[in-house]
Amino acid sequence: MTRIAGRFKRIEPRRRARRLVLGLLSDLPRKNCWTIAEWVGDATPDGMQHLLGRAKWDTDAVRDDVRGYVVEHLHDNQAVLVVDETGDVKKGTSTVGVQRQYTGTAGRIENAQVAVYLVYAGRRGHAAVDRELYVPRSWTSEPDRCQAAGLDEKTAFATKPELAARMIGRFLDAGHRAQWVAGDEVYGGNPKLRAALEERGCGYVLAVARTHEVPTRGGKFRADALAKKLPKRAWQKLSAGAGAKGDRFYDWAVIDLAQPGPGNHQLLIRRNRSTGELAFYRCYSPRPVPLTMLVKVAGSRWRVEEFFQSGKGLAGLDEHQVRRFGSWSRWVTLAMLAHAFLAVVRADEHDRQPIPQGLIPLTCNELQRLFIALVIQPTHDAAHRLHWSDWRRRHQARSKTSHYQRQAAEA
Repeated sequence: MTRIAGRFKRIEPRRRARRLVLGLLSDLPRKNCWTIAEWVGDATPDGMQHLLGRAKWDTDAVRDDVRGYVVEHLHDNQAVLVVDETGDVKKGTSTVGVQRQYTGTAGRIENAQVAVYLVYAGRRGHAAVDRELYVPRSWTSEPDRCQAAGLDEKTAFATKPELAARMIGRFLDAGHRAQWVAGDEVYGGNPKLRAALEERGCGYVLAVARTHEVPTRGGKFRADALAKKLPKRAWQKLSAGAGAKGDRFYDWAVIDLAQPGPGNHQLLIRRNRSTGELAFYRCYSPRPVPLTMLVKVAGSRWRVEEFFQSGKGLAGLDEHQVRRFGSWSRWVTLAMLAHAFLAVVRADEHDRQPIPQGLIPLTCNELQRLFIALVIQPTHDAAHRLHWSDWRRRHQARSKTSHYQRQAAEA
């Protein structure tokens, strides 16, 4: 918290931000301004809401501090930047960026808000270093709606690959280095993103659809058509990295592509050893690299899924109950900081102490339990609990009366 202290105009919001981050690290079953304010000992949630909505502090500078903190402590010369989006299911139409759209969180089309995240994944661990809210055309085509939600009325529509390119550019422009970028088909199928990465000399292993066409010396072919032409000797059994149940072994093959310009362009193919299901990746590297390196980068993409799971489960990344863009940015930035703290402590503990025989390495989940139990577990008396019970019921009564009055006026 000392690292980001200079981003706040006054001491009060700085102290409140610290309490909010502690609340995000807590074991509360639900994390929002109400529950965190009660947990840290505030009399009402007004202070937490003020911190997210109106207090003077530089949100993007804190984001940059989080990025520097992660790179400094999880530094790896072979680090991979993994980009992916996640959705938060929302009700209503007023929350910034919300519309009916597909989200992997629900596995179907839902009323949801979608954001794209950039995760730094290295040997010592992984954590998010940037975020961008996806603002659909249904919003950017209505300047008044954007302005009401805290967006600039001139906000232009940007695709998810464009948001990814924006974040990767910020990372590299800040002087940080990453050898590789990984992502799913949304990003691999976008030629502008691939060209931007090549221009910056950044290697990538990006998933593409089976129908994706690639150039070879014999002409253009669909990815799945090329896979059928491969002889048996072209496949190698390699691990894509350790999973919860051990190494994730697949069969892999690589095909050189006839792409103009410098660097090495390849099509990487993964085959499930049980089902035979195929997955395809467009690859680029400034210099030749072995197949094992491409497989390692491809396997790194799962790290972003691990971040979404732990970021939401441990740090309340998706539990914000805010509608405006500024409040959303502040909540997710502080949630990223909370998760990064756990990731860094985990990495430091692994380096500092050997793992005792018979135990698995410390996980972020276990570190959160220990941190809350041994360091910051707050205790509040009965008067504080009763006060919050009265406050919640009074607030809910006002809301109920307001709803009935609005219904009567519309009748």
